[in-house]
Formats: sequence, C-alpha cells, structure tokens
Amino acid sequence: MSLIGTLTSGVSAMRAFTKDLEIIGNNISNVNTVGYKGSSVSFADSFSNTMRSSAPSTATSSSQAATQVGTGVSISQISTNFTQGALSTTGLNTDLGISGNGFFLVKNPSDNQTFATRAGNFRIDDKGYLVTYQGYRVQGATGGAAGTPPTAPSTFGDIKLGTPPANSALSSFSISSAGNLTEFYSDGSSVTTNQVLLQNYSDVSALMKQGDNLFTGFSAAGIIGPTTPTPAANAPAGTGLGSIQSGTLELANVDLTDQFANMITAQRSFQASSRLITVSDTVLEDVVNLKR
Repeated sequence: MSLIGTLTSGVSAMRAFTKDLEIIGNNISNVNTVGYKGSSVSFADSFSNTMRSSAPSTATSSSQAATQVGTGVSISQISTNFTQGALSTTGLNTDLGISGNGFFLVKNPSDNQTFATRAGNFRIDDKGYLVTYQGYRVQGATGGAAGTPPTAPSTFGDIKLGTPPANSALSSFSISSAGNLTEFYSDGSSVTTNQVLLQNYSDVSALMKQGDNLFTGFSAAGIIGPTTPTPAANAPAGTGLGSIQSGTLELANVDLTDQFANMITAQRSFQASSRLITVSDTVLEDVVNLKR
C-alpha cells in the first residue's frame, strides 16, 4: 500500500530533523566556547521508487520522462564551519588568538599524540611549558637559550621558557604576531627563545573533532607544507597563515540569530513530519474500517 511509503517518509524526516536539532543545540551550548567552530546539517533525498523509466525520443515518439516516488530524506553531511571567529581582548600574554588561517599544534606529554586547535587559552605550567588548560604542550620552534640568541630556532618541540642568565631572573616575556617568544631579564637583556608555529590543511572539513577544542585527522585533511613544521614554512603571518594576536582569544563563530532561526525551521519541519505520520495513520484506519 502506498501509504506505507508515506509513513516511512515521515519517520525518516523525523529522524533527520531530530539530528538537525541536536546539531543546533550543540552550537548554541558552545556559543561561549573559545575557538569553537559551529556545525550544520545538509540533507539529501533517499532512494526513489521508479514506476516508469525515462526513455529517449525515437523517429515516431517524443522522449519519455521518468516517473518516480521518493522514499524520504537522509542526512548527507554534517559539516564544520571554519570561518574566523571574533577576537576578544583579555590582556593576558599567554592568551593567543589567530587572525587568519592556521591551527596551533599541541601535544599530550603522556602519549605524545598531537592535536590541532584554534583555542589559544594557554598558560605557563610549573615547569615553564606553554600548555593548554588540560596540560597539553604547545608546539613550535625551540633552540634559543638565554645569553645565546639563536639566528633561527632549529628544533621543533615543546615550547618552554629558557633558563635565565647567571645573576639574573626572568622579568617578563612577550609573543609577537610572528609567534616569536622573547624573554626579558632583570639585568636588562632579552632573547628570543621560541617561536609558536602554525599548521594549515588543504581540506579542513576532513579534520575530526576530539572534544576539548581539539582536532585530529591530519592525513585526511592534507597537511600544507612539511609534516614537521619549520620556521620557514609555518611561521605565523607567513604565506597562507594568519598572524598571532597576543592577549586575545578567538570566540566561537556561532551566530545566535541564525541558530534560533534554524531551530524554528527544524522544529516546524519535525512537527510537519509527525503530522504526516498522523494523517497517514488516519487514512489507513479508514481503509481498515471500510468493511465492518
């Protein structure tokens, strides 16, 4: 009976719009999450039952159009929107926002797994490492040391404040738009000891969210430049990469106005789908009751 197909279409729509509401709800709940990138749902029609196939024209007849009946809707893609979020000033020199393309690289010291992130709410831990709030170490070019300023950092690894010169102490440090970490000492000297590097990808949509504002899936996304970042290819403000704004944080790129409008649309679509099932059930009931 054709009405059974109507029920199936209604059920598939309710499933799809339920998932749409989940995505919208997650976007709204993360509106204040640093570096969060919103997601959206794309739909596609399901398989269509073919009642009559199309056919080309002949010498004696015109072409024949296909006659098909759809079977509902499905989710074709849940994509992440990687557009730039607004930068908010915090005044903390360990807070880093990226203006433009690129991701910070951070490493879990317990298993050496590397992640990409746009959330730059970092801190200096008790050992002097620049880390995320969960203790993952920010990666970059290292090799400078107090008293021996490097011409260019030569080693890629954990960014860590250097050892002060003899008879001196670390007074402060700063991070430039190019990612250079410069330390200032009580004796008036200064030296660039590290450089925060960025990494970008050919297809950022292939990155996998891992929670805590972290992404993996680098091989699928396609790393632009060397696999191991270098100052020449991965310096902030370089080719294809954004600059670092110290003392700022990138906010979520979620527009609440759009999300509430999408939520209303999804809600009404869900209601229409449930109504479709109710109407189909009523018609089926009438058919069953034709003979009493």
